[in-house]
Amino acid sequence: MTAEATVTAKPILLLLHGVGPGHRGDEWREALEPALAALGYPSLDGVTVIAPKYAHSLIDNDDDESLPERTIKAPVGEAARRNRRAFERRVGAVEVALGGHDRGTGWPGADAIEGIALATPHFVQANNYLAKLRIRAGVLHRVLRRLPQSGRLVIVGHSLGSVIAADLLRRLPPGLEVVGMVTIGSPLAHPEFAVDKLRDMLKEPPTNLGWWVNFWNAADPVATHRGISSVFPWLVDFRIPTVVGLRCHDAEMYLGDRAVAAAVGLGLFGSLCKELVPADGGLEIPLDYAETVALMALRYAHLTKARLEGEQRDRYAEALRRVQASTVELVRTRNEREGRPVPTEIARLSLDLSDPDSLPPEPRPVSHLSKEDAIVPLLSIAAMNVIRPFEISVGMGMRREAMEDLTAEMLLGGQIGADVFAAAEEARKALADGTNWIKWVALGIGAAALIAATGGLALAVAPGAIGAAAITSALAAFGPGGMIGGLLTAGTLVTAGGGGIAFGLASPATTAETVEAVVGARLAAALLRQRQGLEQDPETWSGLIETGIAVRREYARLHAISDESAPSLKELQRKLVAVDRALAYLSKHGLTPSQSTLDEGDHA
Repeated sequence: MTAEATVTAKPILLLLHGVGPGHRGDEWREALEPALAALGYPSLDGVTVIAPKYAHSLIDNDDDESLPERTIKAPVGEAARRNRRAFERRVGAVEVALGGHDRGTGWPGADAIEGIALATPHFVQANNYLAKLRIRAGVLHRVLRRLPQSGRLVIVGHSLGSVIAADLLRRLPPGLEVVGMVTIGSPLAHPEFAVDKLRDMLKEPPTNLGWWVNFWNAADPVATHRGISSVFPWLVDFRIPTVVGLRCHDAEMYLGDRAVAAAVGLGLFGSLCKELVPADGGLEIPLDYAETVALMALRYAHLTKARLEGEQRDRYAEALRRVQASTVELVRTRNEREGRPVPTEIARLSLDLSDPDSLPPEPRPVSHLSKEDAIVPLLSIAAMNVIRPFEISVGMGMRREAMEDLTAEMLLGGQIGADVFAAAEEARKALADGTNWIKWVALGIGAAALIAATGGLALAVAPGAIGAAAITSALAAFGPGGMIGGLLTAGTLVTAGGGGIAFGLASPATTAETVEAVVGARLAAALLRQRQGLEQDPETWSGLIETGIAVRREYARLHAISDESAPSLKELQRKLVAVDRALAYLSKHGLTPSQSTLDEGDHA
């Protein structure tokens, strides 16, 4: 056992190099330390640095060693969900500190080019690691022998070193806490680098991993113009400025970048800004569901306003002043009637509309929702006009950017904000019969009409564990036509289950456009969960099945007597098209209940 393989109180930096001889000297350190110093971090003198060289082991290994055992078991069930939520809060805080997620689009044909490159002599080391179990085992053991049994570890993996780092994660000593992992110039998005079912092994973040940030630049051929979150959706990708020339893949180029150094410094020394670590203290009075979605919508509106310019910004700002004042007053009135105090986060948003120069206080980010709980509110906010009843058209790009900022501030990661719009667009294309997902805005009114037409049966199941009674009470207080009421009704129809919603959607009193909007919203929610690697809501599939049955029954009842050209029959046919296309799309993409529950066992 080497001197390094002992318990150490110092932070530990493990540097894993890529193909080639490894770092003969301290070139990597000479790049990283000035970047750390420029940020205000100390030098690496107080850090235990471990930089094993394994170039020879990648060429030849006579040892007959088996792969190191997996020491970190994959959690299952509720434990897996708790681990995922805790991980997302940590990686969300890192994302807020470093900037926005960017996983890139990929070079056309890059996978094929890189596959060809792997066959060249230059990549023989990478090929050996991927294809020869004896060499892979030797490298992993060589690294593990250099590590202590406990301590706080930060891993930096460059190129092939990022593959080794990912392979190593669940084989580390249980006493080692991986505070964070930084990968640079990683090829892990390429299918050739999915060594020994690595993607399955890391389907969820390991329980010993604090966070993982991957950096890439657009000129790096190994990264193929993309990050790796397309393979591991729970990590965060960052694009650094493009470096043209032979150094675009160098570890020194990456480690000298300010953002990369910030991530390494954060792992080794902690945050330089107080805002990075989410506060654990709760609000004086917890927000209920209606207050939470209202606060999220107002925050989104402020983020949107910040992107506007000139006269449009002025009009949007005035509309936001009035909507915010109205929202605070509605919550205050509702809470007084129910004998419930107004939460601090709502009360602080009050403003005096009699003063034309008063500026509305900006809401603070909501950070108490998990991704599962945030899915429906985010979809509703993206589809709603959050300054209702005022109407000001805002470009899709600005709305998307504002949503990415919103979810990053919520410590959920900016990628889910982008995925909200991507899932909605995918759902629109799947239905493709003239359905425009932006018409979800009509849900505020359409849902209210549907609920009224069915005597409230559409509220059989409310979002999360809130309960139908709570939503009904909130709608009575806020009304279905305003900003809060519109968000509540839209969210309810995305999650409502049972025969009530199916009966209501099949009713002639409900327009085909409303049904298309509800079906599109439900499909988008399923696609968003898939993009984020979350469990599917079984109510999505069963609700669509029940709706299809109810619509067919209604069609059969009317068709037997009505004229063939009756508008009511055409409306029912249009409803059926939407339901059937959604079911077919879910089935094709493995989102039926039977398919979505496969392979949930422990891959350890």
